[in-house]
Amino acid sequence: MSELSLLHTLFSYQAWANEELLDSLGDLDPVRYGKARHASIRLMNHSLVVGRIFAAHLTAQNHGFTADNTPDTPSLSELRAAVTASDQWYLKYLETVTPDLLSEALPFVFTDGDKGCMSRQEMLLHVVTHGGYHRGEIGRLLAQLSITPPWDTLAVHLHRTEPSRRQAVAAE
Repeated sequence: MSELSLLHTLFSYQAWANEELLDSLGDLDPVRYGKARHASIRLMNHSLVVGRIFAAHLTAQNHGFTADNTPDTPSLSELRAAVTASDQWYLKYLETVTPDLLSEALPFVFTDGDKGCMSRQEMLLHVVTHGGYHRGEIGRLLAQLSITPPWDTLAVHLHRTEPSRRQAVAAE
């Protein structure tokens, strides 16, 4: 499997997992679970902002963020639209980036002013692993409320989106 193919799989998985989790957050009663719902939206928004910051680094654009989250908390519908757009941006980016560009190191400045340098591939991997980390945090919050979080694993995604994989194993 090529690097680009693997990255595409990971970003497809992230888009699927984000949608599943946002659906679960939409089912949370905002009165009964207001504090956990708010914390979950803040975590997803932070993940989104970091994704947008790294998208800007990948394209040598100014991201305009001064922190790794926004001062105001978006509504769940606003967050869903922005997360979906970001996920689609990354999938489209992976259709245009070349293997040679993946290894290109790009200098950048973090929102706290520290300097950094990562290859495009490292940036992409950071966005995916960072998103998974925070979805896991939200899953833990849901579990503490005795709410079963979505089953957020790559294996589940692959088998739900490609059910023929279940037929690949010969019967013993």
